Amino acid sequence: MNTARASLPRAFAAHAVLIGYTLIALFPVFVVVINAFKDRRAIFSDPLALPGPESFSLIGFETVTNQGDFLLYFQNSLIVTVASLFCVLLFGAMAAFALSEYRFKGNPLMALYLALGIMIPIRLGTVAILQIMVATGLVNTHTALILVYTAQGLPLAIFILSEFMRTVSADLKNAGRVDGLSEYRIFFTLVLPLVRPAMATVAVFTMIPIWNDLWFPLILAPAEATKTVTLGAQVFIGQFVTNWNAVLAALTLAIIPVLVLYLIFSRQLIRGITSGAVK
Repeated sequence: MNTARASLPRAFAAHAVLIGYTLIALFPVFVVVINAFKDRRAIFSDPLALPGPESFSLIGFETVTNQGDFLLYFQNSLIVTVASLFCVLLFGAMAAFALSEYRFKGNPLMALYLALGIMIPIRLGTVAILQIMVATGLVNTHTALILVYTAQGLPLAIFILSEFMRTVSADLKNAGRVDGLSEYRIFFTLVLPLVRPAMATVAVFTMIPIWNDLWFPLILAPAEATKTVTLGAQVFIGQFVTNWNAVLAALTLAIIPVLVLYLIFSRQLIRGITSGAVK
């Protein structure tokens, strides 16, 4: 009882710190969003004020929708981000389970190889990646971006998930084997539910760089049909650099979806952090 009572202040402190950091991080986003719904004069006269009856304006969003196909850009970014996340989480969890569960001669070397993938930026291989995509005919396709982002996210995913999977009780897994469960059933029904906070952590740290990336969409998929929302927003901003209503509207359209995805995954992340504080 005393231990449980003593852990409550720590859990409250963890919640307070997370909320504080969230508010600090979201303040610039808040400023961008509220100014996207104001006219040009209100943006410069009082940038921190909320849109009112006299300052409210949708001229920026009208310019964005008339000059750029942002619905297509959103669709492309969503397809690439969701597919890449699925591949990173699935293959990363399976590889982490193998490295943490089975002992073989190449286990340390494989772990070292994956650790090098975290330390060496994938952008150093841009020329080779582009040559491979050209040779395989995957330039200006979603597949090219999905493959690159999956390769980019796997090392970190395996590193994080393998550490969490080592903490899963061996008795639980052995009991499943005694009951006749296959290794796949043990992995999907016993291990994955227990490392769900870690999966959410990997998803958050993988999702945001993919959605916000400009480099690989510009190199591998710059065509209008495969352009992502970040690339589309950058091109749009370059054309309307002095039109602040249009610029802020484009930034708002690029920011909102990633915030929604972050909120979806961050609930499990925060639950994992706060549960660790209670123990």
